[in-house]
Amino acid sequence: MDVVIVESPAKAKTINKYLGNNFKVIASFGHVRDLPAKDGSVRPDEDFQMEWEVDKPAQKRLNEIAQAVKAADGLILATDPDREGEAISWHVLEILKQKRVLGQKPVRRVVFNAITKKAVLDAMANPREIDVPLVDAYLARRALDYLVGFTLSPVLWRKLPGARSAGRVQSVALRLVCDRESEIERFVSEEYWQIGAQLQTPRIEDFVARITGFEGEKLTRMSIGNADRANQIRAMLEGASFRAESVEAKPTKRNPGPPFTTSTLQQAASAKLGFSASRTMQVAQRLYEGLDIGGETVGLITYMRTDGVQIAPEAIADARSAIAATFGEKYLPEKPRYYSSKAKNAQEAHEAIRPTGFDRLPRDMERFLDKDQARLYDLIWKRAIASQMASAEIERTTVEILAQNGARHASLRATGSVIRFDGFIGAYVEHRDDSAPAGQSSDDDDDSARLPEIRAGEDLKRLAINASQHFTEPPPRYSEASLIKKMEELGIGRPSTYAATLQTLQDREYIVQDKRKLLPDSKGRLVTAFLHNFFDKYVEYDFTADLEGQLDRISAGELSWKEVLRDFWKDFSSQVDQTKELRVTDVLDALNEELAPLVFPAREDGGEPRTCPRCNSGALSLKLGKFGAFVGCSNYPECGYTRQLGSNLSAEAAGEAVNEPSELGTDPQTGEAITLRSGRFGPYVQRGEGKEAKRSSLPKGWLPSEMDLEKALQLLNLPREVGLHPESGKPILAGLGRYGPFLQHDGAYANLESVDEVFTVGLNRAVTVIAEKKERGGRGARSAPAALATLGEHPTFGGSITVRDGRFGPYVNVGKINATLPKGKDPASVTLEEAIQILNERAEKTGTGTKKPATRKAPAKKAAASRTAKAKPAAKATKAKAPAKATKKKAE
Repeated sequence: MDVVIVESPAKAKTINKYLGNNFKVIASFGHVRDLPAKDGSVRPDEDFQMEWEVDKPAQKRLNEIAQAVKAADGLILATDPDREGEAISWHVLEILKQKRVLGQKPVRRVVFNAITKKAVLDAMANPREIDVPLVDAYLARRALDYLVGFTLSPVLWRKLPGARSAGRVQSVALRLVCDRESEIERFVSEEYWQIGAQLQTPRIEDFVARITGFEGEKLTRMSIGNADRANQIRAMLEGASFRAESVEAKPTKRNPGPPFTTSTLQQAASAKLGFSASRTMQVAQRLYEGLDIGGETVGLITYMRTDGVQIAPEAIADARSAIAATFGEKYLPEKPRYYSSKAKNAQEAHEAIRPTGFDRLPRDMERFLDKDQARLYDLIWKRAIASQMASAEIERTTVEILAQNGARHASLRATGSVIRFDGFIGAYVEHRDDSAPAGQSSDDDDDSARLPEIRAGEDLKRLAINASQHFTEPPPRYSEASLIKKMEELGIGRPSTYAATLQTLQDREYIVQDKRKLLPDSKGRLVTAFLHNFFDKYVEYDFTADLEGQLDRISAGELSWKEVLRDFWKDFSSQVDQTKELRVTDVLDALNEELAPLVFPAREDGGEPRTCPRCNSGALSLKLGKFGAFVGCSNYPECGYTRQLGSNLSAEAAGEAVNEPSELGTDPQTGEAITLRSGRFGPYVQRGEGKEAKRSSLPKGWLPSEMDLEKALQLLNLPREVGLHPESGKPILAGLGRYGPFLQHDGAYANLESVDEVFTVGLNRAVTVIAEKKERGGRGARSAPAALATLGEHPTFGGSITVRDGRFGPYVNVGKINATLPKGKDPASVTLEEAIQILNERAEKTGTGTKKPATRKAPAKKAAASRTAKAKPAAKATKAKAPAKATKKKAE
């Protein structure tokens, strides 16, 4: 019997059915070890030696794997077919070697792009060795991310209190969002006018033509810049006659796009289904791992982490057969279509995302899938099938029109198109997804209206001349989809990292989402401005993309991974050392200048934005406090004026209006007033007054300006009951907690994807989420949270002092002593001295320490006294010992 290692239990269950009794399939549950979150896990001075750590849950699984391998004939590593999958196989193999359970047993590596019986059996028949260059690329990427994070983050904490962390790719993605916000702030809107003529043919059919020239001058969109010019042209057209000068009908072809890659799938799912990037990957993972389809468990799509756009020859043949059977022979092109990626640094090693069987039509799969799975599968299926279909044949018509008014003349143009043969568009019409949000174009949309029959040389009747005023708009803020697209174009990050990168930025509160648009928070703006001024090279788009290119060359065996690390570390460590000489005033001067529109917004009275509105003599500037940055007056302490960073309140209102309750309405059930307020920890809603009042903080992404009675009641009525679990009969509750939106059932918790799901999740979806959480492993013995920072050695107890974020909030730790941080204390701002004081107070209070005096034997006299004491009544001895036991239990 051979042991087969895969990543997830769902995949293990499916593959075990394919392989039979001669194989034992075990899940590693993803990565089995990682770099400890502490200084020294990567040691540049020791040629980048890396220290790995196995957490408790992984240790248990590894012991199970080791026991199984010990009794097996061989080991087959079947983790995912990408860099991360290769790394997991390498980690498992290294640990098994350390445990000395392999002996001379054969070790094979197999990969499959789809979890179907054929794909798995084909992979088993074609094993290979572990791809060492791919593992090297993983090691290089992991070391780089660690070194940047653990070297830059402490610099931020020292020079920019309130900042959380910095990351190699994360910081560059944040810069994209912040740069776009700066563009919007600098944007100056320009006025322009558009003029259109509503005309009619002799056959009584209307259409609209746009002006393109006036008295010999060619007019573009911005040519008519004011109302006077617009009215002059309109007056001329209102007295003009119109004639069709030429009509040109030009046939064109529209070709289908390639199948989905990871990033294009995330973009399409965001635009058409409203999914976040992380939600898209969660649903795709289930479709890939396998679902029960009429008694057979099968993966419905190929591996969903890829930037390749090609599909396998056998899949192309399958698609062509399905096209002929489903749509007809005329929809089948003469030759198969082949695609190449235009993305920077794209790798073509993997297939694009496609169905594992094109004969599994979306409408036939719906009954086996939940709503989100069905919608995403439909999206993937129709994009993949369309990629191999015939081109659409479109006739585009352009009509040139002359307007004559005496000696004056103008030219106008009308355009339209007609689909003569729908081709690949037929796939979208046949399997159209009507849930696409309004305003979003689908692949089957055409880009211009159909024109009526117009003949060259015929006169046209004027019905109306319309002149409309417009203003140029700033570039739009990024959505998750457009940011992913931009990152891919620039070659920043990798498909498998996009969702995690965006989630990290939101978790750090560097960006927020508002109506699916990404806005930088003031913390994010500060971090980006700091890095741009003092670490500019490392947040440059080209530098980050070039580094990604080097990582790709490592995976191809063209570069040494340690050589890349040496070159990077030499310059990076030098840059970090230079920041030690930075003074806080240097940092503030740079930030004041770069963030002027944010820090010093225009005043309503038109006064100088940097003049203090309270004392009228001091200058406003950024100040850094233990809770982050704020705006303050230079005349402090004589003038105590302060303002939250980014506040656009008037000078008089700044500071006062923040705490003024705003009434939203009355609770229809209790009759109590519902108010919107702002407290120490941000905005919140409240029902009633006094100690008994119910309160609820606004979740991430909810803006005070958009709060109304309905939303406030939704928050105040949480947790809500979703329904009764069909198996246990106990209620499932949805609510918001310290760690975000959740489901709760029978004492167990499961995370929800978004805040909106708390109010919309149905019973079927809730049961599925709870089951998936249980399958992954619910709450068990908790391992210590990863250290956020290591501050130094404790002078008395010995051992490293670390800052951690636990279940009940942030705390500092040394040895077995845990001490909660004071309320409101930012863990990133804790100093070594503060931590020592907090730990000493905790140790004194509980009577504990990490170093205890050695136990000594009692002298003879004391021993005799002890024996005498034992002869006393037991009740008395118990009475004396009870408080000590209670104290010990409390301390633990």
